[in-house]
Amino acid sequence: MQSIARTLSRVVFAVLLGGALQGAFAADTVAPPNYRLASGDSIRVSLFQNPDMTLETRVSEDGSITYPLIGSIGIGDLEIGAAEKKLAKALKDGGFFKQPQVNIQLIEVRGNKVAVLGQVTRAGTFPLLTTTRVSQMLAEAGGQTPIGADRIVLTGTREGKPFRREIDIDALYRDEKGDADVVLAGGDTIYVPRAPMFFIYGEVSRPGNYRIERKMTMRQAISAGGGLSLRGTERRLKVVHEGSAEKIPVQLDDPVQPGDVVYVAESLF
Repeated sequence: MQSIARTLSRVVFAVLLGGALQGAFAADTVAPPNYRLASGDSIRVSLFQNPDMTLETRVSEDGSITYPLIGSIGIGDLEIGAAEKKLAKALKDGGFFKQPQVNIQLIEVRGNKVAVLGQVTRAGTFPLLTTTRVSQMLAEAGGQTPIGADRIVLTGTREGKPFRREIDIDALYRDEKGDADVVLAGGDTIYVPRAPMFFIYGEVSRPGNYRIERKMTMRQAISAGGGLSLRGTERRLKVVHEGSAEKIPVQLDDPVQPGDVVYVAESLF
């Protein structure tokens, strides 16, 4: 339980940090120079002291744009700074300008986005303006909801091949090497599934559905249900496992399984 509390406090801090970062990006529409342009991105290209060369366009599916005097030129997957240099070189090599100074401003991100779905506070798609890790993007989405699981599923593409990884949320903050906190790529999807649940009824103070915590035992399940009622007993504890109709006896230290229905009997004395 202490580990869960520490994790929650770290998530709260990350949410606050993520909100601050999001506010900073909202105030400054100029993307950092190391942002990599992607197909679908809307950009404004301008040339210093040549307003007639200003162009608003969208990066095509093949990663190219069509710019005056140059024609079609590929800038997809290039950092903004590198794309500016490539355009400037093409203008200079073509003999159009001696020392062209090109500026590219990102108007709208459509290519480098990550979808965050499932049990999060603010599900949706979020732009990748800088190098972003899973923990930061989870914070951008407001963190997991109270019924969100303690793991996430990350899917996407790496080096042209399908990529899938399950990540323990707690490991994002306790792994000093940061191996669990994967760097995200455009097109990734983060999915937070619903936490496994159990149902407890009978002689407990608060019968109902509850989330299964890490390594939860029947003793802890009774505690989650508010403890025994005045007539309850721990001696004849029974459970029906998911997919079964048989009510079987269990001990207090037995683990709770997803979908369990726990019955607390009335004391005979």
